[in-house]
Amino acid sequence: MTSQVEENATTFTELSHTRAAIWRGGGDVVIESVPLPVLQTGEVLVRVRLATVCGSDRHTVTGRRPQPCPSVLGHETVGEIVALGDGEPLAVDGNPLGKGRRVVWSVTLPCGTCDRCVAGVTAKCRTLRKAGHESLYSAWPLSGGYAEHVVLPRGMPVAVVADDIADALAAPAACATATVMAVIERALPVGGRRVVVIGAGMLGLTALAAAADLGASTVTAVDPSAERREIAAHFGAEVTAESVNEIEECDVLLEFSGKSAALQAGLRTLDVSGVAVFAGSVAPDGDIAVDPEAVVRRHLTLVGVHNYEPRHLLQALNFLQRTKDRFPWADLVADPVPLDRIAGLLLDAPGPKPRYAVAP
Repeated sequence: MTSQVEENATTFTELSHTRAAIWRGGGDVVIESVPLPVLQTGEVLVRVRLATVCGSDRHTVTGRRPQPCPSVLGHETVGEIVALGDGEPLAVDGNPLGKGRRVVWSVTLPCGTCDRCVAGVTAKCRTLRKAGHESLYSAWPLSGGYAEHVVLPRGMPVAVVADDIADALAAPAACATATVMAVIERALPVGGRRVVVIGAGMLGLTALAAAADLGASTVTAVDPSAERREIAAHFGAEVTAESVNEIEECDVLLEFSGKSAALQAGLRTLDVSGVAVFAGSVAPDGDIAVDPEAVVRRHLTLVGVHNYEPRHLLQALNFLQRTKDRFPWADLVADPVPLDRIAGLLLDAPGPKPRYAVAP
């Protein structure tokens, strides 16, 4: 018997176009009809179920962050596979992908053959392409999630979403949650240590929950917003502070605010064998001073994380499944709006929710 999903997939493959929100510069975001390509070997066609709005996309449309234009933005997306090209595309866990599977995919599409990829640092591939970051006139025009459909090229890391993980939890896994998994990996060990998280946005809240899940001795959230500090208390923060200057000592410092002054103050709190992971500084905000003697005498470790590896996508989904009943993840994502309202979500000042969403 043919399932409803298979019937929907058959109907879809007969379509020639899809609707996408095209960013054409500044605040110009227009819903347009875009041709659907003929799938090549290893490619996957996905119907978007829900896409959340990452702050980096707001930075793009407001000019804080360079990106090819025009393009289809959006890189936190969950969708349903409706068609596949020839070959047998595999998920990152090695299992075959198939029609009807609900999936998330990586922000990054590495070449897999350059020296960095071979060394296991695919996040910094020399010819890296990124979901939601490619020109409409490139070889990958439908790369972003603010559309009814997305094309996943051959080699894109894809992970299947378990049935008990809601779309609103799954979509941020493709960026925020997976990035935090990479950050936590660089900070290990976390269990039994004093962890301070600077910035209680989506990534910071996720990091607080991850630290608590790993058994940190204390978890502290630092954010100037009283509202965010209140939310942080529900995601593992035992202590909250308005400023890093209120913190005396810590063993692990995780920085997501992108504020150099906060990072500078945070470095002073690191105890012997402390580790600081820089993840929020993705735009210029001034230099910081590092005292090399302090680094040497206190055995400090300072590292940076940008993007993540395919394994972190799986770790993100496993983490969400493990903690879905412990932390109120659903509270972090607003109810989705139709695709034609995406411009408002990108241009208006963020509201109380860390994530807003569209359901094309």
